[in-house]
Amino acid sequence: MPKIETKYFGVIEFEESSVFHFRRGLPGFEEEKCFVPMEAPGYSPLVFLQSVAQKELCFLASAVQVVHPDYHLSVTAEDLAAIGLDDGRKIQIGRDVLALTLLCVRDGSPVTANLMAPIVVNLHTRDALQAVRHDSLYSHEYPVTALSKAESC
Repeated sequence: MPKIETKYFGVIEFEESSVFHFRRGLPGFEEEKCFVPMEAPGYSPLVFLQSVAQKELCFLASAVQVVHPDYHLSVTAEDLAAIGLDDGRKIQIGRDVLALTLLCVRDGSPVTANLMAPIVVNLHTRDALQAVRHDSLYSHEYPVTALSKAESC
């Protein structure tokens, strides 16, 4: 089983099949292609997205439905194709994709979620990308009161 050293969790073992593959990387981190999603005891519903390549790089996330239960996912046909999904049918969170929102924790400020550009993961292939919406229905700094005690990794 592969192992990686992390800044916040020490050395961890992970199943290769659990890795999220970002073929294009993430905006601002285009060279980062592989992340291991981790859940830490006592931190539910938080998900830590740990880079396989850089031990210092870890993003804090949560399922979009936890932050906004009525969230409406909007992904372009190009983005769906990039993660191996056919845009001819309605994509459903939980059945076809996992949708995560990246969280921002700043000292002295409320926790915010980026609902404008969720992480979308094909549940069958684990291919992923950050899908930037082309509307202004949601903010990139949506206030998250339920997770106000979250800590960044």
